[in-house]
Amino acid sequence: MTTTQEATLARLAVAPSGTARLLPTDETAAPRTPRTAAQLRTPAALISDIDAAGLLGRGGGGFPTARKLLAVAQHTHRGRRAAVVVANCCEGDPSSAKDRVLTARSPHLIIDGALAAAAAVGADRIVLAAHRGSSAVAQLTAALSRTHTEIAEIEVCEIPARFVASEASAVVNFVNTGDARPTGKLNPVWKKGIDARPTLVGNAETLAHLGMIASFGPDWYRSVGTAVEPGTTLMTITGAVGRPGVLEVAHGVAITAILRATNAQAAKWALVGGLAGRWVTLHALSRSGFSTTALTEAGAVRGVSSITVLPAEDCVLNETSRILSYLARSGAGQCGPCMFGLPAIAADMAALNNGDHEALRRLRRRLPVIDHRGGCSHPDGAVAMTANALAVLTGPETTHLTEHLEGRRCAPSAKFLPDLHPAAAS
Repeated sequence: MTTTQEATLARLAVAPSGTARLLPTDETAAPRTPRTAAQLRTPAALISDIDAAGLLGRGGGGFPTARKLLAVAQHTHRGRRAAVVVANCCEGDPSSAKDRVLTARSPHLIIDGALAAAAAVGADRIVLAAHRGSSAVAQLTAALSRTHTEIAEIEVCEIPARFVASEASAVVNFVNTGDARPTGKLNPVWKKGIDARPTLVGNAETLAHLGMIASFGPDWYRSVGTAVEPGTTLMTITGAVGRPGVLEVAHGVAITAILRATNAQAAKWALVGGLAGRWVTLHALSRSGFSTTALTEAGAVRGVSSITVLPAEDCVLNETSRILSYLARSGAGQCGPCMFGLPAIAADMAALNNGDHEALRRLRRRLPVIDHRGGCSHPDGAVAMTANALAVLTGPETTHLTEHLEGRRCAPSAKFLPDLHPAAAS
């Protein structure tokens, strides 16, 4: 996605009036969270407000932010060592550009949120992590030069521009050792992260919301959205749409309104939730609102909050094969599922795409063996997306799968997720 596309769609307003909070349509009206609000309140009060607001993480997992804050704060108190806050501004999933747009438009909100989080958990160090060579590095550095605070020392750290390098433990590992690979699920960073201190790793958008809640309160935050998922969110729309890019929407807004705003073309399928997402028909999405609950009911997942519309001339099998090839190249290469499992299922999906009748059986045998056995969630996401694709191909797309098995393969297209090329995974 180009910078021009991102900037253009960042200005679209499909959310109700007054909900352009992170990406205001008038740049001169961009809200500035007063850091004194965090400085003058107790950590317990700050965490209580985040809990009352119902803020959920925007990095893909949707974990309650207040619980993460509380866990880090408790370990900080027990260990009597100051914590560290990491603002994760890296964006590894090629289907998402929300954090890039946020960093370009409102970097001060990310910094203010990180400062509020530092006050809540007792941190004296903040790391703003962005991919090496990205525009976010310069944008965060410029915003930081205009920031003056006594809460914590703040620095910008450049993380290798690889898919798995932006995983939370990989970011922490890189800051500690220079090795941007995950350290495993059994080593939670909120217990022992940077410099062996309790570490809060928060997605850029999550921290931006957190800072605004700290300043304006949970009632303000809950004035839009749904009861279960209040507030606004950033989402990326790409693929077969006339105006691809990033939008800020209130939770619960009808997906039909989003598709109209982006001039979505006539198509059948969309990949929802990023490369670890699900294939869902536009018809199913048209009956849904944008919220975790509604998406689940439609057979989708929220993931990284992206919807990538598949062009009508493209096919689910061909594009799933491309995605799996990318994911196999993007692994950390330090556990069996990444080293052997993902390349195997990518090869099987490519074989199925080329008409191999036995590939379907091999895939069904391999997926359970790989699932939940990796050092991080990267293999799990690939397995879930593959299982969903197989359900589509042996269900509503059975006739099309038969055509592939009979040797009538679809021509490859560069219109759907064009960033899935070898250089992107290097």
